[in-house]
This record gives sequence, structure tokens and C-alpha cells, in this order.
Amino acid sequence: MTLETHLRAVREGGRTALVPYVTGGITESWTDLLAAYEAAGADAIEIGLPFSDPMLDGVTIQEASDRSLARGTTVESILSDLAGISVGIPLIAMTYANLALRDGFCARLRAAGVVALVVPDVPLDEVSDLERSAAAAGVELVLLAAPSTPPAKLPEIATRSRGFLYAISRMGTTGEAGELAESATVLADAIRNATDLPVLVGFGVSTPAHAVHAARHADGVVVASTLMRALLDGATPSEVGARVAAMRTALDTMAP
Repeated sequence: MTLETHLRAVREGGRTALVPYVTGGITESWTDLLAAYEAAGADAIEIGLPFSDPMLDGVTIQEASDRSLARGTTVESILSDLAGISVGIPLIAMTYANLALRDGFCARLRAAGVVALVVPDVPLDEVSDLERSAAAAGVELVLLAAPSTPPAKLPEIATRSRGFLYAISRMGTTGEAGELAESATVLADAIRNATDLPVLVGFGVSTPAHAVHAARHADGVVVASTLMRALLDGATPSEVGARVAAMRTALDTMAP
């Protein structure tokens, strides 16, 4: 089953997709987060491959990447860790062009069990080579749209994206937020008018209330910085998983 098929089935079942994030290699036992997320009701998991110059990542994810790299984490070590475990929900890699455009990268992802890839710094006009590499490896390349994306571009992005379409809630970097940017719901509505592809909102989804607000306009949410902040501050995998479970409960019980 592809990621897109999986997310469509989640939507058709009346459920909002919940996709938590973890920075690969952030702790020695980082793969315990995957099991905790799955047990908490996640529908897929986004795994950040740490990079030294993450242009769209805010302070928290940068700190998580720095901690991971300081431990000696490499793409190869992350993929080796993933190849040695079994996870019952789709895994999505998130990284930057300097890593993703290397020969054989997508094939290595697929061999480790990763089914989809997000690369936020490759412009739409330059994504063709990566599209071909991902398709050849059986990896779904997820494209992004931002509040600044011209409306005329949304149909093309939707047509070329695989798995889902990632709606960036605001301009700027990732990070925790006091309130979910209103631009998130405006963008999600515009994308859903352009495509039937599942639409997930990310960047700044920090609380169960944020998740519920986004879910009224999208098919799911990606939750990252608030979980990594908890981990950086010393939370255990089970404690971080409990935060995901709280979002799952809020999404499953939200009023129509």
C-alpha cells in the first residue's frame, strides 16, 4: 500500500491523519519514538535526516539536528537503524537537496523501509530530476505549498505531488506557535479546491487545539517542533508519545 492510498483510506474512514516527526539519531534510542508514536495512534511518521544548514527549520529542529549530528549520526546510520526495526505505518523522510540529490539516495531510503520523501528546498521548476529518481525507487515525493504560492501554481503542484500535499501554515521556519496562523486554513482550503489529493498542514501545529483547527480545513496535520522540544528538554519516548495520544484524542472527538 502506498502512502497516498493509506492516507486516502484514513480520510475515507472519517479520521484525520496525524503525522508526528522525529529527528533521526537525536538520542541513542530514537527509534523507540517510532513505536511510541504508532501506539499513540499516528497514521504515518516523518523522520528528519539532520542537516548542518536546515534553511526552513526553526530553532527547535535546528537544535535537534545539532544534537543528532554531535552524536555522529549520518544518513547511513539512520537508515541502518530503520532497516533493523518493524513499523506498521508509513515512514516519510524529510531532508534537504544537498542530501536528496545524491546518486542512489531514494533507492537507499526505500531499502530501509521509507516510502515517501519531503525536500522543501527544491523549487517546483527544478524538481524533475528528483521526481524521476524517487519514482524509479518507489518513493513518493511529497511537494509543498506555502501562503506565498501563486494560486495558479497549485494545480500543477497538486498534480505532481505524491502521497499528499504538504500545506505550510505560514511563511518562515518551523517552530512552536501560540496560535495556528490563519494563513494555514486559507491555504488548505485553496489546495482542496484544486485537488482531491490528501492535504496535510504543518509548521506551528503545537497543541491539540491547533490540530483540531487545522483538521477542519485539511485531511491531516504534521506535528514536529513541539514534540522535539519535549524530547530535548528530557521527556521520555512514552511521555512524547502521550502528547501525540492527546492530539489523537482531540482529533477523534472534535465536534463536526
